[in-house]
Formats: sequence, C-alpha cells, structure tokens
Amino acid sequence: MENVLNRPKPNNLIRYGLKDNVVQWNLSGEELQKITIEKGMGRETSNGTLAVNTGKFTGRSPQDRFLVQDEYTSKVWWGKINKPLSPENFDLLYDRVTAYLSGKEIYVHDGYVCAYPEYKMDVRTITEYPASNFFVKNMFLRLKEEELENFEEDWLVLCAPGYSEENPEKYGLRQGNFSILNFTRKIALVAGSAYTGEIKKGIFSALNFILPLEKNVLPMHCSANVGKDGDTAIFFGLSGTGKTTLSADPQRKLIGDDEHGWTAEDVIFNFEGGCYAKVIGLTEENEPDIYRAIKPGALLENVIFKEGTGDVDYFDGAITQNTRVSYPIDHIENIQENSYAENPQNIFFLTCDAFGVLPPVSKLTPGQAAYHFISGYTAKVAGTEAGITEPVPSFSACFGEPFMPLHPTVYAEMLSKKMQESNVNVWLINTGWSGGPYGVGSRIKLKYTRNMISEILNGSLQDVDYETHPIFGLKIPKYCHGVPSEMLNPINTWLQKGLYIQKSIQLAHSFHLNFEKFAEKASKEILEGGPPIDEHHKISSDF
Repeated sequence: MENVLNRPKPNNLIRYGLKDNVVQWNLSGEELQKITIEKGMGRETSNGTLAVNTGKFTGRSPQDRFLVQDEYTSKVWWGKINKPLSPENFDLLYDRVTAYLSGKEIYVHDGYVCAYPEYKMDVRTITEYPASNFFVKNMFLRLKEEELENFEEDWLVLCAPGYSEENPEKYGLRQGNFSILNFTRKIALVAGSAYTGEIKKGIFSALNFILPLEKNVLPMHCSANVGKDGDTAIFFGLSGTGKTTLSADPQRKLIGDDEHGWTAEDVIFNFEGGCYAKVIGLTEENEPDIYRAIKPGALLENVIFKEGTGDVDYFDGAITQNTRVSYPIDHIENIQENSYAENPQNIFFLTCDAFGVLPPVSKLTPGQAAYHFISGYTAKVAGTEAGITEPVPSFSACFGEPFMPLHPTVYAEMLSKKMQESNVNVWLINTGWSGGPYGVGSRIKLKYTRNMISEILNGSLQDVDYETHPIFGLKIPKYCHGVPSEMLNPINTWLQKGLYIQKSIQLAHSFHLNFEKFAEKASKEILEGGPPIDEHHKISSDF
C-alpha cells in the first residue's frame, strides 16, 4: 500500500503500475529544493538558488530517442531523427521502469502546456529525483490549487534517471538510456538520464506531432515578444544564434523564449511556463534578464562554483559548455500576461554564419522563407566540438529537426500559408561574422544586430533601397540607421573579394546538398527560394 503525502483525494498511482511508493504530490519549489539538498543531490548558491549536477548526460541524447510505431504514427517521417520502437517493446520497458520505481520515494507534478485555453494539454509528471520535479514545476504552466483537486492528465511523463536497461538490444534500444514517446498510450518515458531537457523536449516533440494533425496549429521552435502597439515578432534560431538574447527587449513584452504555436485563429501562444537558458559566459551586462532571473525558484545545472565560495563561475565549462538554468517565466519582469498575442508582423530567422558570407540583415520572399526555414542553417565554429578546427555548416530542419516528427515540408508549407495570409515580413539575420570567416573577421556587434531589429520593428527598413545578393538571391538593405552602411553587403568588409565569392559559392552548395533530401516533397516556389547559382557556378556581374 502506498504511503501518500500531500495527495489530492481522487488520485492514486496503482493505475500506472507503481506500488508501495512514498509519494510527494505537487510540492513547492522551496520544498523540492530542501529535499534535494538534504539528499545530497544539490547545493545552494550564495543567493539561494539551487544548483545540481545531471551526471553522465549534460545534454540530450538524440540517438536514444524513439517513437512508438503504430497506427497513430503512420505519418511520422521515419529516419535518422525519428526512430521506431514497437508497441510490444515499449510495454515491456514501461513495466520494467515502473517495477524499478515501485517502493521508492517519488515526486508527482500536475501542470499543463499550451497557454491558449483552447489547446491546453494537462500533463502529469512522475519523477524519481526531486530536482526533475523542480524543473517541471518551472517549465510547465502552473495550475491553480483548486484545479489540482480533480486533475486528470492528457499525457503522462515518467522519468527514472537511475534506471539503465541492462539488455538494450533485446528491446530495440541502442544503449541503456532512452527517451520514448507513445502517442497511443499518451506517455513520455525517460530513463537513464538526469538531463532535464529530455522531459521538456519530449513533450515539445509530442505537441509538434499532435497540433498540426489534430488542431491545425503550427508548432514552432522560436521565441516571441510583443510591442506596446500589439505588434508581435517571432525569432527562430538554433543554439548560439541569439534567440533568447534578441527576444529579451526592455521595450517589448516577452511571450516566451523557446516553444510556441500559431493558431488558425491568428494567435501566437507559448507552450511553456518557464525558460531554459544557457548560462555559459553569462554576464549581467550582456544578458540582464537571464542573469537577474537566477534567484530562489530557479534551477542551475552543471555549473562550477568559484573555489571556496557559493558564487557560480559562469565562464567555467569544465563539466559542459551546455550549462543551463530553468526558471518560471515570471522571473522575467517584462512578460506578456497571458503568454499569447495576435499574428506576427515580423519573423526573424537567426543564423550565426561563421563563414562571414551571409548579410547581417536581408529580406526574404515567401519561397526563400520556406527554403531557409526547412534548411535551418547555422555554423559550428572551431572549439565547439572535438575535431572542429574551422567553420562547419550545420543544418537543422525547421530550426528544431530533432523534435519534428512530421516531414519538414509539412511545417514549412503551414508556415508559408500563414505568412502569406497574414502578410508578415520575414528577415534573415546573421549574428555571426563579418569581414571574413571565424578566425579572420570579427563577430557582428550585438548593438548593430539590435539596431537592425529595432529598425525593422519600427518600419524604417520598408522605405529604403535594396540590392540583391547575386549568389543567395537575398534582398539587402542599402541603409540601416545605427549600422555602418559598408557592413550591410558583406563583400564590402572582405579584403579579398575573390575569396569572399569562393566562400559564398561553397556555402551555397552546402545549402543545395543539404536540401536534396527534402526536394522531392518541396513545391516549385520553395525550391526556387534557394541560392540561385547554376551548376557551372556562374556569378552575376553585380559583384
């Protein structure tokens, strides 16, 4: 018989296959922090923030992510990203995990995702570790006390970091840890990893499949904010491109920093109730909102303390470069109250181009927008991964390929349709290098990027003259207030013009090669949105 603490009357865990547990229900952040420290699983910083170490895994393990293959998942884009697992193997693994958790003290959190009421999805999360529950309390939207009384989940998350499967091959796994989505049983099963991002991205991936198919809602891996006049802006971008930084604007209210839906009713809404931000190299000057959000109620992961103190050294990546903090969104002062707003007027695709080839700002046609959305380009720079000594192109479809169960063209065509219906402007913003590639040129100053975005948001770039980039076909403004004009066309910043042309052609061909796997299902308009170089590498005389 289970020993239950703080349990709402109608609930029990027997139906999940859990037996003889001490169950901690819907604890506060303060209670979870206290338990974590008492169990020796974390420590407090000098300002009272909880810090934990996630152990072996300090990031997601994408090769160990599976979707249960059954009738419901017939439209999944199976392949390298979306790997199938049989329902029978899922059932066996679920039973093994629940047997492992039975008899242990476990933690239950009831919350929901999707801030727009019509698409609300209730989620019950059962975790082995108190810190995992703390994370979920921060990241999912929080219910009122009276709503907890008769809570019934739409989805269940079961997280057992301490379980490692001894015979992975027997159950169709690669190794002992795994993250599995079962859409028919509506369960996300995470085991063998204490990295909390597995929980967040599991539910995000589920929404990326459910919302387009069942609700005609476009799910987006993006941040979003809204101005005083109700003008919404969306920021797509991979890690390191400035998505969180550029959407945190003191003149605009933050809707959310990572995951949103775009509805048929012309509403942009946040999936989450919190933020999960990188903190490597964090300073108050560069990231004031994130820096000030790190206070009691936040959760730091894999940070290093300055020796003999309770102060965090945000520049120390000894454990990982992927140091993180999760915090409730209301730790940010300037937030949109309901976490949703009306149609966007501007969409920004952020890329950190370490080749120094792409313009710092350019305007996209609908076809180009769909092409660049499917491509999801940025570049890895030397030192970010072992063996990388010069820039390497990196593509992640829809700026979130690891979380997209459907074919990328499905999301791209939804985006194109919505962009055209709402007459939204789409911009490609390069936050990377100018004047040459990484190691030669210099990183584009944050103040210049902020100026470009401000000029777009206030409408100033609608009335300036544009020129067309001859290799990428992008429209480049000839003037932008607060930005040196010679920077706007990147060839002007290179000493060796011929080398710039060569690098531009190389990068353009990288785009084409990456897009080959999508071409069969892409429309003519999308295909024509790519770099318009021909097979003989001819360059327009515009250069």
